[in-house]
Amino acid sequence: MSQDRGILWDSGDAYERWIGRWSRRVAPLFLDWLAVPPQAEWVDVGCGTGVLSSAILARCGPDRVAGVDPSDAFIEAARAQIQDSRFTCRKGGAEALPYERAEFTASVSGLVLNFVPDKRTAVAEMARVVGPGGTVALYVWDYAGQMQIVRYFFDAAAELDPGAKAFDDGIQASICRPGPLAAVFRAAGLSNIAVEALDIPTAFENFDDYWNPFLAGTGSAPKYCTSLSPDAQNRLRERIRERLPTGPDGEILLAARAWAVRGTVADG
Repeated sequence: MSQDRGILWDSGDAYERWIGRWSRRVAPLFLDWLAVPPQAEWVDVGCGTGVLSSAILARCGPDRVAGVDPSDAFIEAARAQIQDSRFTCRKGGAEALPYERAEFTASVSGLVLNFVPDKRTAVAEMARVVGPGGTVALYVWDYAGQMQIVRYFFDAAAELDPGAKAFDDGIQASICRPGPLAAVFRAAGLSNIAVEALDIPTAFENFDDYWNPFLAGTGSAPKYCTSLSPDAQNRLRERIRERLPTGPDGEILLAARAWAVRGTVADG
């Protein structure tokens, strides 16, 4: 099932509450793994609210970071949040980037590829705008495995309603696995391809801290949750509550894994 990210997330604030706060913790791990030298020129494809762009500016000493996103709401949020003259942001889609060939040193994307209908074209575009020897890289959540926030939700939902599988990115987003990620990078002609697991803890103060973002209707799981009747929603909530690992004071500690992939643009 292909879903447009602009439809799933209506605002930057909603994205932040649902998944942006966890993306902020993955971005530094991703950038440390890439080890792109300072004074590089970066493009952040599907920059969203500016999570990855902000981390690049803070950690990598770039000369330039260009964000591009199809959502007006996200562009507005990124511009408001990033007050750095090295950052610019414009509207555009991953499958037709509004930049010249070999314009950048590095082309990156965070948590976006699974929402792009033509993934091969998107990665080929990311490679097109990077010069020879430059880096193309991205990361996506491990929806089928260790993205436990989502797995606890959909494993319980599917038991109560087989129709929940149509919303489950662990089933629908097959690109979010090491093999398919490496394959799409090979198809773009990239070399030195590597895939890495990026793991972070996700701590919730209590069950409400875990559950409430599912009620905002932003993202695949919240979209499914808010489509349920009140009774069905209550059954799902209690089924999940029974299964979540909960500490003595009500705290919940889960794991979240993202798969990262990188490649090098060939010379010549």
